[in-house]
Amino acid sequence: MKRYIYLGLALFVVIFGIVFAVLNADSVQLHYYLGSPVELPLSLILVLAMIFGAILGILASLNIIIRTRRTFSRLKRSAEVAEKEVVNLRNIPIKDDH
Repeated sequence: MKRYIYLGLALFVVIFGIVFAVLNADSVQLHYYLGSPVELPLSLILVLAMIFGAILGILASLNIIIRTRRTFSRLKRSAEVAEKEVVNLRNIPIKDDH
């Protein structure tokens, strides 16, 4: 069932992208800081701008992601050590001094 939902969602995104590209097929001039203007379809410029923004967002959050993964690894090792200690304590025989 989950596979059909993902397939339907992917199909929707593809159809949406095709319709978006067709509706925005007009060529526009892209003026950037270095070089002469380039004429590209508006849909391509918008998609490239979204990809560039996503890459910048990932780079901006990379520090937080790495720090979180390090903390997770450290806590996981600590939990494993604590679990081994609990297992060892459960295996120690109890002495009765009565």
